Amino acid sequence: MWINFLWALIPILWLIISLGIIGMPASKACTIGLIITIADAVLLFKQPLINTLSGALEGIIMGIWPIMYVILAALFVYQITTKSGSMQTIETLLSSITTDKRILVLIIAWGFGGFLESIAGFGTAVAICAGILISLGLEPIQASVICLVANSTATAFGAIGLPVLTLAEVTNLNEVQLGFIVTLQLVILVILVPFILVILTGKSIKALKGIFFITLMSGIGMAIPQVIIAKVTGAELPALVGSLFSILITVWLTKRKTGAIEEVENESISEIIKACSPFILVFVLLASSLCPPVNNFLTSVTTHLHVYLGKNSNDLPINWLSSPGTLILLAGLIGGKIQGLSFNKMFKILVSVLKTIGMTTITVCAIVGLAKVMVYAGMTNALALALVSLLGPAYPLFAPLIGALGTFLTGSATSANVLFGNLQYSAAQSLGVSKYWIVASNMTGATAGMLSPQNIAVATGAINKEGLEGKILKETVKWGSLYLLITCVFLYLVGFLAKLV
Repeated sequence: MWINFLWALIPILWLIISLGIIGMPASKACTIGLIITIADAVLLFKQPLINTLSGALEGIIMGIWPIMYVILAALFVYQITTKSGSMQTIETLLSSITTDKRILVLIIAWGFGGFLESIAGFGTAVAICAGILISLGLEPIQASVICLVANSTATAFGAIGLPVLTLAEVTNLNEVQLGFIVTLQLVILVILVPFILVILTGKSIKALKGIFFITLMSGIGMAIPQVIIAKVTGAELPALVGSLFSILITVWLTKRKTGAIEEVENESISEIIKACSPFILVFVLLASSLCPPVNNFLTSVTTHLHVYLGKNSNDLPINWLSSPGTLILLAGLIGGKIQGLSFNKMFKILVSVLKTIGMTTITVCAIVGLAKVMVYAGMTNALALALVSLLGPAYPLFAPLIGALGTFLTGSATSANVLFGNLQYSAAQSLGVSKYWIVASNMTGATAGMLSPQNIAVATGAINKEGLEGKILKETVKWGSLYLLITCVFLYLVGFLAKLV
């Protein structure tokens, strides 16, 4: 068992060294990692070459559809809103509510950032919100740290639920049930993170004075809707709905407290609706799948690909109409017309977005291909058996750290789920505990993206402070470590009390 563990550890060690120590570009590191994993599977795990290559191909296809397709569509919607000038309207609306920087952080970094993450992901929330906070008077480094910490829990359902949907797909678990479990695990973190943001803003725990209740409700206002939406609809909309509720509750409580917000009236209702139209349409189109006749029609246009040539293989479904990517693209096109853009202009925007995600596409496809090869060759199972043997009943306590490691290495919660989702599933099977709880723990741990060098690089790029990544990491490590400590202890205790672990 331990020999197989050491062989299976080779691709993971490569990713740790190449990304975490050498600092190699993720596209290059993951591509080399895929080649190493293929060689490992064929030479050491005796997996037939044709099976290994077909498994890698299945992962590459999955990386393109639906993962990169959703990212492309989400960025397209965001760029349309930006190019039309509507994003400026949204920013003005948010920043005109109050002059209290603590509340602005809750509205912009937490609420609006969560909303952007739910739509686009891809570091958009960190980049945009950091710029807004700096324009409102926060220090650049401070704004970056705040946005990195804020961009945590929402990443589980970022890019219209992509991380959870991907995790459900690679583990063959029910996506609705898995998304619901993830929201339950995140509840304590969703409530606590706004308090951390206020403390970071005021540089002291005393900053909570006077807005403790608003801070508490900002978290609860996001947590409860997320749980309800996940239970009823699935993983696509929890962060989107939760962030909107959080913004509304925070704004309403601020208005009651200060009597401010009159300036918002300077923007007409029609202009606000026009500015938000792509995001409103995303919500409407995705929610339309809840209607059985519509859902049946959308899912009827599906192609099933048989890619992996080994035993116990499943067809890979390509959902042309029901894919979130298709629905988001449609929302972007309609919303763009409402905002006055021509189809020619929107096509150019789509092409420009496509050009910007080339390296990311290589990274995602390589990491998904790598993960698939590890699963089919038995490498993931070998890792799980060894870890379960080593940690025993204590394994569930450390399960979230494995997800966090995946995000640290790849900069993506989605990739972390692809990389370690099946490992967690296998570990849960070996221990005889709840597969949903342990697999969801990987997603919950993966939300600690403030520790990822790649996410920090996004933040420094957004504030034009390249070279100060180490300084930001020093700050985020403190809060990221606390975040993970609370996560591990909370999930283990709740799981133990509920007899899930």
